[in-house]
Amino acid sequence: MARLRADQPFVHPECELTDASFGRYVEIGRATRMAHSHFDDYTYCDRFCDIANTTVGKFSNIAAFVRIGATDHPMEKASLHHFHYRSGDYFDDASNDEAWFVHRRSRRTTIGHDTWLGHGAQVRPGVTIGHGAVVASGAIVTKDVPPYMIVAGVPAVPLRARFTSAVAERLMTLAWWDWPHERLCTALDDFRTLGAEAFLERYA
Repeated sequence: MARLRADQPFVHPECELTDASFGRYVEIGRATRMAHSHFDDYTYCDRFCDIANTTVGKFSNIAAFVRIGATDHPMEKASLHHFHYRSGDYFDDASNDEAWFVHRRSRRTTIGHDTWLGHGAQVRPGVTIGHGAVVASGAIVTKDVPPYMIVAGVPAVPLRARFTSAVAERLMTLAWWDWPHERLCTALDDFRTLGAEAFLERYA
């Protein structure tokens, strides 16, 4: 019997989930922290990920120790420290600065369908990773990544495109990630054995 289910995510122990939502066949790795974020269908993350204020598309592959949407400190103010926005933790008669938290949550990060974020990668708030893109291990992504581009480095820069622009456009038009579960199963052998262009010839 299949381990992953359509009706509930597979959440490993020691996770912290706050205002997190999930599509079908989702897996959350051990000790992952998610806040104000959504994983769409078939997406998974490995162990010890930290994901905030992020919308992740379908079939995203997120390796261990990835951090997405790391929250900012207020660099334009007199102090960086959170005593002045988490004030209720420090002063009996003070409340937290809710406007600051609303601002943080508004800077959403978007991860496209069928993406791969390598071990220890970081993606800054407000960045968009295009469909089919790959982020190398240890990269720090500070700018948007086009679809089907491979990026690496600190800060991350493009290495090469996975496919020609024509193939990338055809894959996005095909949008196989929207296929029903049964059709994915029927096409499983072709996903396993065909290159992208041959797959497109058969299905596009």
